[in-house]
Amino acid sequence: MSHRTQNVSFGGLAFSSSATLEPGTLVTLLIPSLQPAFEAISARVAWCDAEGARYVVGVQFADAEMAFRMRMVEQVCHIESYRQHIQQHERRQLTPEQAAEEWISRYASSFPDP
Repeated sequence: MSHRTQNVSFGGLAFSSSATLEPGTLVTLLIPSLQPAFEAISARVAWCDAEGARYVVGVQFADAEMAFRMRMVEQVCHIESYRQHIQQHERRQLTPEQAAEEWISRYASSFPDP
C-alpha cells in the first residue's frame, strides 16, 4: 500500500492513505526514495480520519530515538526535494552534499524544532 507523508512531528507523523487503519495497529514505515531505503518498524496508529475518498492516519513513534531518526529522515527528504527542484528550475546539477550545504544555509534555521 502506498501513502504520502503529510507532516512529521517529534512524536509521530501523519500520512494520507487509501485504506483506513485501526488505532493501535502497528505499521512499518518505509521511505523508498532514500538510498538505502529508510525503514522504521516501531510506529503505532494513533488516529485515522476520513478526508474525502482517502484517510489521514497519524502514527506515534515508540521512543525518542525513533522520533529523532524520523526528523533526520525528514531533513534528508527536504534536501533531496531541493536538489531536484534546483535541477528542474535552474538546470544546475548538485551532488547530494552540495544540495545539503545549500539547503542547510538557506532553510535549516526555519526547520521546525520538535
